[in-house]
Amino acid sequence: MLEANGVSIRYITGDFKDIGLKEYVVRRLRNKYRIKEFWADKDITFSLEQGDMLGIIGTNGAGKSTLLKAISGVMVPTTGSIKKHGTVAALLELASGFDKELTVRENTYLRGAMLGYTRKFMNEKYDEIISFAELKDFQDRPFKQLSSGMKSRLAFSIACLVNPDIIILDEVLSVGDGAFRKKSGHKMREILDSGVTGLLVSHSIGQVRELCNKILWLDHGRQIGFSNNVKLYCDAYEEFLINKKLPKGEIEIHALAEQFIRKKQKQKEIAKLTEKDRLFEMLEKGNRSASIAAALRFLEKEDPNKIMREDS
Repeated sequence: MLEANGVSIRYITGDFKDIGLKEYVVRRLRNKYRIKEFWADKDITFSLEQGDMLGIIGTNGAGKSTLLKAISGVMVPTTGSIKKHGTVAALLELASGFDKELTVRENTYLRGAMLGYTRKFMNEKYDEIISFAELKDFQDRPFKQLSSGMKSRLAFSIACLVNPDIIILDEVLSVGDGAFRKKSGHKMREILDSGVTGLLVSHSIGQVRELCNKILWLDHGRQIGFSNNVKLYCDAYEEFLINKKLPKGEIEIHALAEQFIRKKQKQKEIAKLTEKDRLFEMLEKGNRSASIAAALRFLEKEDPNKIMREDS
């Protein structure tokens, strides 16, 4: 469904605006005009099959959003190629593509048209979109009167309730309140189960662990790794966020993941000991009924089957 081969994206900056046209021409004639190059992404390669969900991880400035713009067609790679099969729905900047003076209803049709859908198709989907976005009471209000959360919900609903072959999400599963975030997560799972291919950029490693079956790690435009072992890469990335030691190759990624697992296990053991200490304190100072209840709660965590056998 999607293949990126050696994708590199370069930004070029110069001082043309500061020096003016005349000085620019003089410097070019004398071969003294210099530009600065910045590679937002360098030699990114991966491929996705139908139904895959790719989680793209990396710190700020890693090149994640720039890569998504190239995949969605907003930008053209400086070098390399991107091959796509099917329609693409991209949620990159949620507030983009809307006219603040139009109503919610009008903006819904406008956004659908920008995604390439006919008015007949949008007529069929309109009520479902508004219902999912929880905006039934705001359909005829100007878009500018909506909160940022409402705008994000509408954009997410339009993209998810139409029928894309590839959906691109840049930090959008965290929109709205807790209830809507949960609902949007369930909707994404339904979409993926239907065979849609997805790309997700998120700083929530929990979302990547839950939704993705492939993972791409970027750092300052470089590809650290691409794999279908999502748990391994998420463990390694979380350890990287702690010690800031960037891995070089699969061996070091495995080593980082093992360090993270050991730390988590140690934390669990410390928490368990702390709970024992609290229990002993309650047994010494508390009344009989409270102490017994606390002891039973602790023992149920240790061996719930044992408690059930003893109760029986």
